[in-house]
Amino acid sequence: MSNKKISGEHKSEVRIAIANVASELAFDCPLTSEDIRAAVTVALSAGSPLVLNDVRGREIIVPADKIGYVEIGEQSERRVGFGTN
Repeated sequence: MSNKKISGEHKSEVRIAIANVASELAFDCPLTSEDIRAAVTVALSAGSPLVLNDVRGREIIVPADKIGYVEIGEQSERRVGFGTN
């Protein structure tokens, strides 16, 4: 019997730096990195707010002119144990 969770759900880790704010926003987003990149590009080019949802359904809204940078990473499976594999 396997305890490994099987999930077809895709998640990306997102970090957004906001101008004049010491900390950054960090959350897991159910979108792919390409979808997030497209949303950021549209927001920056149109000057409209960047609107993303996290995996819990909360909405994150950031004014485009306050975005310092956006870092997008793929969610990696965390390994537990002492194995080297």
